Amino acid sequence: MIDPLAGRWDTSYHAPVMVDEVSALFAGAKEVLDCTLGGGGHSEALLASGSSVVALDRDEAAIAEARKRLAPYEASGRFLAIRGNFAELDRVPELAGRKFDGILADLGVSSHQINADERGFSFRPGALLDMRMDRRSTTTAAELLNTLDEANLSQIFRDYADEPRANRLAREITRRRERKPMHVSDDLVDAIRGAFGARMGPGDFARFFQAVRIAVNDELGALERALPLLRDRLKPGGILAVIAYHSGEDRLAKHTMREWGMECICPPKQLQCTCRGHALGKLVTKRAMIASRTETASNPRSRSARLRAWRSAA
Repeated sequence: MIDPLAGRWDTSYHAPVMVDEVSALFAGAKEVLDCTLGGGGHSEALLASGSSVVALDRDEAAIAEARKRLAPYEASGRFLAIRGNFAELDRVPELAGRKFDGILADLGVSSHQINADERGFSFRPGALLDMRMDRRSTTTAAELLNTLDEANLSQIFRDYADEPRANRLAREITRRRERKPMHVSDDLVDAIRGAFGARMGPGDFARFFQAVRIAVNDELGALERALPLLRDRLKPGGILAVIAYHSGEDRLAKHTMREWGMECICPPKQLQCTCRGHALGKLVTKRAMIASRTETASNPRSRSARLRAWRSAA
C-alpha cells in the first residue's frame, strides 16, 4: 500500500530524502541549522514541527527557491537563509557564537541541479561539463578534465568511483583532449565508452560523473573540515545528522562519529593516555539508516542515502 503522505515535502525543484527520519531525530529541537538547504524540503518539515531554522547553501538559485517556498516562516522570524559553505562555518558572520539543538548536513545534489543542463551535473547529451555547487568557484569539470595529468585523473576515478581500471579512463581522456578539449557531457561519455567498451550504460556514467563532481567541489575534503566545526556548534545534548550518498562520505561520517564517542583515542600500545581522555558524545544510530521501500519506490535517488546521527555530551 502506498503511503498517502509520502512525498508531501517534494516540489518540482527537489525531492528531499528521509524527511520523516530527520524530523524524528530532531523532535523537540528549538533551533536547527540546515547546512545544505537545497530546495528547502527538510527545512520546511522542521519548521512545520515547531523548530526555528537557520539554513546555509552555496547555490544562490537554491536559496532563492527556498526563500519563496518558506516566505511565511521567514516573515515570522523563524527561518533565515544564508549563502555560505558549511566547511567554512566560522567565516559566516551571521552564525558567530550561535549554537543549535540540531544540525543537518544532507550531502546530495538537488533534483533541480541534476535536471538543469546548464549546471552540468547530468550526463544528458549536450549538458555542459560544469558541476560547480557554488558558481563563484572558478574550476569547472571541463577545466579539471582538460588540465589534470593522467595520474591525478586516475586517482579521482579510483578513489571516488571505486574503479580498479581508473588508469585506462584517465589515459583515454588525456588522449582525446589532445585532439579536442572536453566541453560537454558527450565528451566524457564517449571517453568512458572508449576506455571500457560500448556496453557502458547509465549506471556507469552516473558513477564516473559523480566522481568528477566530488573532485570539482572538493566534497570529501569539505566534509572532513566541516564535521568538527558542526560538532562544536551543537548545544549540550544536540544532535548532528549526516545524509551521505557516496561510500567515501558515509565512511568518513561513520569513522568520525565513532571516534567522537570513544573515551580514549591514543595509539593501542601507548602506556599512558595523552588524548582528551573522555568521550565527546555518543552515536544515536549504531548502523546507518536507509530510506524505506515506499520512499525508494517513489524517489529512486534515495536508494543510495545513508543517514547517521550523533549526540553531543550533555
